[in-house]
Formats: sequence, C-alpha cells, structure tokens
Amino acid sequence: MILGYLVLSPAILATSVAYSFFLSTPLGRDPGGEYTHVSRTFGGHGLAFVGVWLKAISYLGALAFLAQAFADYLLELIGAGDAGAGARQAVALAGLAFFFGIHVLGIRWFGRIQVAMCAVLGLSIVVLVVPGLFVIRPENYRPFFTHGRSGFVAALPPLFFAYAGFESLAQAAGEVKDSTSRLPAIFLRGIAATTVVYLLMSAVAFGTLPGERLGRSAAPMAEVGAVYLPVGAAWFVTLGAVMAVATSLNVTMLAPSRVGIMLARDGLAPAWLGAIAPRTGTPVLGLGLTLAVSALLLLSGQLALALNIAVFALVLLYFLHSLAFLLLPRLNPALFRQATIAIPPSVQRIAAAVSLLSMGAIVAVQVAGDVRTLRTLDFGERLARRSLTTLELCLLWSAVGAVLYAFGRRQARGGGAPAPALESQKEA
Repeated sequence: MILGYLVLSPAILATSVAYSFFLSTPLGRDPGGEYTHVSRTFGGHGLAFVGVWLKAISYLGALAFLAQAFADYLLELIGAGDAGAGARQAVALAGLAFFFGIHVLGIRWFGRIQVAMCAVLGLSIVVLVVPGLFVIRPENYRPFFTHGRSGFVAALPPLFFAYAGFESLAQAAGEVKDSTSRLPAIFLRGIAATTVVYLLMSAVAFGTLPGERLGRSAAPMAEVGAVYLPVGAAWFVTLGAVMAVATSLNVTMLAPSRVGIMLARDGLAPAWLGAIAPRTGTPVLGLGLTLAVSALLLLSGQLALALNIAVFALVLLYFLHSLAFLLLPRLNPALFRQATIAIPPSVQRIAAAVSLLSMGAIVAVQVAGDVRTLRTLDFGERLARRSLTTLELCLLWSAVGAVLYAFGRRQARGGGAPAPALESQKEA
C-alpha cells in the first residue's frame, strides 16, 4: 500500500493536467465536468454521453461504499462498534440523507461544512502521524511485498479509489468565483499534499500494527491510534477518520446532479433533471435521484462490487478525458487557444500520454481479474454467489445508457432544438 500510493501519484497528477487545462477555458464557467469537456472537444454528444454514464455509476457506487464506511467509523466513535448489520445500514442511510439535506440548502452550506470538516480532519492527521512516527516497528514492514508482484499489482485498482474523485472539483465550475483561474491551480497542490498524507498515514499504520490485523478491522485508523495515544487523543483520531469519509461523501453527492444539468441542457435528459430550485440555487430533483439510487445500492449489500464498479468506471472516464485533451488542439483549436493556464505543449502531451498508459494499465488489471472469474465460475454460480464481475455490470449499465441516449436523441430531434451550448462553442 505504501509503495502503491507513491506509484499512483504521478498517474493522478498527469490526469489532473487535462482538467486544469479545460477549466482554464470558458468551459470552466459551466458545470458538467468531463461531459462538457469531451462534447465540446469532439463536437458531438455520443462519446461524451459514454463518459458521463460511466461517471454516474462510479459516483453512485462510491456513495454507497462511503456511506457504509461512514457508518462503521461513526459507530466506532460512539462506542457502538459491535452494532449489527441493520444498525450500520440505518446509520449509513442517515448519513446519505444528512448530506443530501446539506446540498439542498445550497452550495454555500456545502462549502462551509466541507471547510469545517477538513479542518478537523487535518488536525487529527497531525495527532495520529507525528507521535506515530516514533512507535513504528520496522519488522511489521517485512515482507514488504506480502503477496509478491502479483499481489502488489492487484492492490493498485482498489488503492486508486483513495485518489479517485479529485476531478469532482470540475463539477463546481460555475458555482465558484473566478473559477477559470482558481480551480486549475488547486489540482497540483491538492494532489501533492494528498500523496504526502497518504504515505505518512500508511507508513504509521503498517509500522504500528500487522497488515493482517488492519485488514480485519472495520475502523483501522482508530485501532492504530488506540495503540499509542491516550484515550482522548485516540477518540479524536477516530473523529478525524469520520471526517475523512464525510468530506468524501459530501463531495461525491455533488457531482451526479451537476452532470444532469448539462445533459438536460443538451436535450439528453428530461428537463426536470436539470431544474434549479429558485430559492436555493441547487438541482433538488437531481440530488434526490442521486440519493435514491445510492440508497438502493447500499441496501443491495454489494458494497465491494460497488467499489470495484466505481474504480473501473472512473478509470475508463479518466482515459477518455485524457484522450480528449490530447486531441483538443486538432479537433477544437478555437477552444484550445482560449486556455489561460500556462502549460508548455510538451508537458501537455507527456501528461496525456502518461495518463492514457496508466489508466489503460489499471483497466487491464481489472479486466484480467474479471476474465479469471469468468473462466472459473459459470453465470449461474456467479449469480448465486452474488459475485458478478465489474465487466458484466459495466456492460449492462452501458446497454441501459445506450437505450436512454437513443431515446434522448430522438426526443431532441423531435423537438427540433439543437444543443445551444454546443452550437455556441462551435461558433466561438
């Protein structure tokens, strides 16, 4: 895990270059993220819809997984770590409902809550890491590659989830002052700082307790802090762990509804999905749909599968976005020239290439694992064990998306209205 965070960091940094560049153009004033970027690069909706459909399933799966993690740590915090599955599920659903309520109130409340939780999180990391560096037992690091090279490679996709979601910042475009200048500058600093935090926390965690014990724990960082911290400080570290999950849950709730706004504008989704409540300025109906689907995924009990789907879909999305970035100068030179961020062309091409290769490699690792499962178990066995592969579920999700896309395009043609945002970008 320690080395995995370090290996994945350059791939994430390279992938973030494309987001920084697109956000520095006039597109940085509109929500929609990858959908807006890809559609305006290729001058069409089909490929962009594939990307946004992948984003939807990834964020909805991540919401379900994070809600359960939030419940695990919150119950640990209040001394109810031995609560049953029903209680954990109820707390997870309450967590989803709470952050739904925050988002309905408005983007300002989302920001205030996020800043407050991040402050508590940052302080708790200091409390955990600084004294933890002095109690590390080097023998806990041996063997460093517990399951060899294949184990290390297999660990990269789930570890990727820790970085995944950084691009949700792009969904705040249009809701941030001076977004085209402020948002691009955040990516590099934020990802670099995150990498340092992950390295320090994992070094302390695995240096304090054996990996096998950490793997069995529902709240591993709380267990680590309890080894060498006094009771009050250990409780505060657990609170920080709650904040770590809560900040991710808060941001993940934001993205799907903002994508829905752009889909509705381009005639690919019902108008109600992009409706903005006049009083709060938020897409309440879109947020409600996000809450409903993520709650259903949570109740299904397939959280490990939800995590795998989230990682698989996001990696594919990053690949598609980096491809759009690489082709932008050729396909939409007018938009390319409007970028205000100063990134040398050689750095742009290198970043796009590194991202494409890295994301392609992670996809290959996951597909190889799915192929092994497909060869080992037939469909009936996989269905009985509730262990369908992410590849199968993504294909099913893509088929549903294809039907909805065809229906949306037929409606748009029937109305005779072109997508105004796309047309205006072509004229620019």
